[in-house]
Amino acid sequence: MEITPVNQCPIPEGILVAIGGHENKGEDPEKLTQKENSIPLEVLHAYVELIKKQNPVLEIITTASGHPKESFKDYQKVFKGLGVEHINQIHHDRRGVVLGDKQLIDRVSKADSIFFTGGDQLKLTSIYGGTKFLYSLKQKYIREQVVIAGTSAGAMAMSTPMIYAGNQEVQNIGGEIRVTTGLEFLKDVCVDTHFTDRNRFVRMSQVVVENPTCIGVGISEDTAIIVRKGREVEIAGSGIVIIIEGFDVTDSNILDFSDKVPFAAQNLKVHLLTKGGKYEIPQQNPPHI
Repeated sequence: MEITPVNQCPIPEGILVAIGGHENKGEDPEKLTQKENSIPLEVLHAYVELIKKQNPVLEIITTASGHPKESFKDYQKVFKGLGVEHINQIHHDRRGVVLGDKQLIDRVSKADSIFFTGGDQLKLTSIYGGTKFLYSLKQKYIREQVVIAGTSAGAMAMSTPMIYAGNQEVQNIGGEIRVTTGLEFLKDVCVDTHFTDRNRFVRMSQVVVENPTCIGVGISEDTAIIVRKGREVEIAGSGIVIIIEGFDVTDSNILDFSDKVPFAAQNLKVHLLTKGGKYEIPQQNPPHI
C-alpha cells in the first residue's frame, strides 16, 4: 500500500519571511558590497508589502544582536521610509526577565508583524524557548494573518534543527557542526544564511545527512524565502536559495565523526532557486501528539 503524507496539523494563517542576511537597506549596489543585481530595499519592501494592515504595528526583536540600540535604529529608519510608523523594540539579555514580563503577551496580540534581527541565534532559542511569549507568538502565527520575519540569525532561529556553531574552517570534518532545537516555526527544515557568500554548502549537507527527514534551505545574502501556509515557498531578492534533500541518500561516513575525517555522502538532491522560484516543503514526517 502506498502511503501519502497528509498534514493533519492546522495550516498557519500567518506568513514567514526568512532573509539570508546583508539585505539591501537602500544602498547603491555600485558603492557598497552588494550584489551587482541588487535592487535597493527589494527584500525589505517585499516583506512590508506582505503586511496587509492599515497603520500596522511592527515589533522588532533585537535580542540576538550584540548592538541592539544601533540595530533597532537602523531598521526603524528603513521601515519608516517604507511607510511603517508604529515600530517598537523588544530586547532581552536574560531569560528570567522574559518570564516576568507580563506585557509581552499583550504586545504580541497587538502586533501585525514581528521582525527578528541578526546576531546570535542561540540567544534567541535559549532566552525564548519554552516561554509563554514564544507560545503566544506561535499561536498568533497559526491563527492570525501575522507576518513573522527574521534576517541572518533571526532567520536561522525559525527552523528546527538549528545550526548554532561550525564555521567554514571545520565544516568539512564530520561531527563538527553543532545543532540544537530552533524556535520551530518551520519543523524538519534547517535554515542557513549567508549561504553562498560564506560557502556553507558542506555544513548544511552534514545536517541533512544527520537528519534525513529534514530539508536544508540555504539562503544567500539580499535574498529571502516567503513561506505561506507553512509549506509554500517563494523566493525574493537578488541571490540564490539552495535546497538540499537527503531522503534518498544511499551512503555517508557521518558515523565516522570520531575519526575527524572529511565528510562524504552520496545521492543528495539539490535545487537552485532564484527570484520568483517556488518550492513546496515535503511532508515526510507525519504530525502526532
